[in-house]
Amino acid sequence: MSTPAAPVARKDPHRIEQLGRVRVDDYAWMKDENWQQVLRDPKVLRGDVREHLEAENAYTKAMLASTETMQAQMFAEMKGRIKEDDASVPAPDGPWEYYGRYEVGAEHPIHARRARGSIGGEEVLLDEDALAKGKAYYQVGAASHSPDHALFAWACDEQGSEYFTIRVKDLASGQEIGAPIESAYGDFTFSPDSQWLFWIWRDENARPSKVYRRPARGGEDVLVYEEADEGMFLGVGTASDDSCILIHVGNQETTELWIIPAGEPTAAPAVAEPRRVGVKYELDHWTDRWVIRTNDDGAVDFKLAVSNAALPAKSTWEDWIAHRPGRYITGFAAYAGHLVRAERVDALDRLVVTARDGRSHEIAFDEEAYALHLEGGYEYETSTTRFVYQSPTTPRQWFDYDLESRERTLRKTQEIPSGHDPSRYVARRLYATAADGEQVPITVLMLKDTPLDGSAPLLLYGYGSYGHAMEPSFSIRNFSLVDRGWIWAVAHIRGGSDKGWGWFLDGRREKKTNTFTDFIACAEHLVGANYASKGRIAAYGGSAGGMLMGAAANMRPDLWGAIIAAVPFVDVLNTMSDTSLPLTPPEWPEWGNPIEDPQAYDRIASYSPYDQVRDQAYPPILATGGLSDPRVTYWEPEKWVAKLREHATGDAPILLKINMEAGHGGASGRFDFLKEIALDYAFAVWAIDKGWQSVSARL
Repeated sequence: MSTPAAPVARKDPHRIEQLGRVRVDDYAWMKDENWQQVLRDPKVLRGDVREHLEAENAYTKAMLASTETMQAQMFAEMKGRIKEDDASVPAPDGPWEYYGRYEVGAEHPIHARRARGSIGGEEVLLDEDALAKGKAYYQVGAASHSPDHALFAWACDEQGSEYFTIRVKDLASGQEIGAPIESAYGDFTFSPDSQWLFWIWRDENARPSKVYRRPARGGEDVLVYEEADEGMFLGVGTASDDSCILIHVGNQETTELWIIPAGEPTAAPAVAEPRRVGVKYELDHWTDRWVIRTNDDGAVDFKLAVSNAALPAKSTWEDWIAHRPGRYITGFAAYAGHLVRAERVDALDRLVVTARDGRSHEIAFDEEAYALHLEGGYEYETSTTRFVYQSPTTPRQWFDYDLESRERTLRKTQEIPSGHDPSRYVARRLYATAADGEQVPITVLMLKDTPLDGSAPLLLYGYGSYGHAMEPSFSIRNFSLVDRGWIWAVAHIRGGSDKGWGWFLDGRREKKTNTFTDFIACAEHLVGANYASKGRIAAYGGSAGGMLMGAAANMRPDLWGAIIAAVPFVDVLNTMSDTSLPLTPPEWPEWGNPIEDPQAYDRIASYSPYDQVRDQAYPPILATGGLSDPRVTYWEPEKWVAKLREHATGDAPILLKINMEAGHGGASGRFDFLKEIALDYAFAVWAIDKGWQSVSARL
């Protein structure tokens, strides 16, 4: 069969002069200047842009036509590992226990409750699947009952643009009450007295900028807080002991908390500690004192402090759990008699329980690589917490843990209907030596009988931004490659917080290239240890991990047999220079501000994947995106693919797949999403089997 011809994008040179520097962008026309409206209504997308995207989708479909059987097989395998009528472990709250469950075949869950301790008598609070019928996209961002159990509120996005609509239901009548809240952020909270709903407004550039309060049963919205700095995000919540409402303001490096007493929910908020650039803190009220988690005073991996003041300003903080380099305190949960803190040491999680009298003990596990998460619950006056344990080979397990007796009660084990035998697999923790000598962890999952002679294809996943750790978790998806003889590997590179907050700081802004060279070092280590061979590695990353993919493609194209870049942030210089985009000002602490800082401009230009595309043989590349994505806009992968095709000297295919009905997270349904993953994996198998990289390397 003849190979279909790839779309050829027109070149329309656009000259940009900035800080005395000039760049020419031939594909700037792909950005619809009416993009804000496109987020809300994709039908208004400019005709020439739509035509090009549809041509790209048709080309990708044609090129991957031979993989459709494999895609269907992989999708069936992944779906077969999901218990279709799965349900969460009920979470008790007063006279009720709340849970979520799925009907067989449903894409979206049902939110429900029943009387505490009972088995039957279910009351359905929200049926997402029923509301999603007939809609191409439907995603609930937040859903919660009021503290008095009389109301239920949820925020839904029907486009993927992350503009949410908040609705409130009276549970006694089953009817919606009050007018829907439009243009909302997917975050809200009821006041502890259940009388008020606090919510966040998104402006025309999709930024959360104002906090409003309205009567929970409907009424006038009142402005509570307005953020003047367009580089900050907003969040709302309540203290664990229900003593106050909290407004969280922050970006990647700076935070600030505002407090409203629960007894005076209409009072103006008061700042706890005014923001200081580079200082992060979060706080919670623990009956008679505040607990503060902060990196202040050089506590790179964070410490815990306490304050007995009504308003916990920095001057009232007293160190409690001292900073210890290499022990990253990731968070904590407060209960009436205990405080549980989460820590990470050398890319492994643990929980530490401290009673009010100071007694403490640790919860940890012995596997070589695992993930441990506090799930918490609704109740404060309890001696029981809940955590989730998993590893690359071990399905998720939900435990109730008695904070006094230390007894663990297994409440649920993730069921794999098609079967899963952990003894068939092995998970290992390896370490690669980075260019500067740092030891970079790698988590590897494979069949026990996989030969370590370099013959097995390997997928290497990476992210490395914003301090997000890549935890060694269990995934029903990865086994569709591992069971085919592949090795699945995760690179815990700098830019994430896998080895502490300092690990993040060493992979951002001035040190961003450490992220890329760490990833390459991991690939080279896997080759050197015979887990892989050069040209038979599929690199995989999404969003900021897509930037990593673009950088890896430019820097070491010879290493990869395939690259999958999901919603890739690749047009870094142009995006960070466009203040109208939702994430640009908030992202400057992460990358730098190329509008005002010449050094930031030059640094970003030196690694921005789109700007660094050059004449060389590239491996096969699949880039994916979402038309309604407000985080990584559709034109970033579109432009990148056009430029790659222009400069690639080999014959490896470069493909683009844009979901015309979704945003940053892809398809919203639990099964529809798996079809997108199956496409990614089938592309990786196809590309490695075709061997384009080895052919291109000889050209």
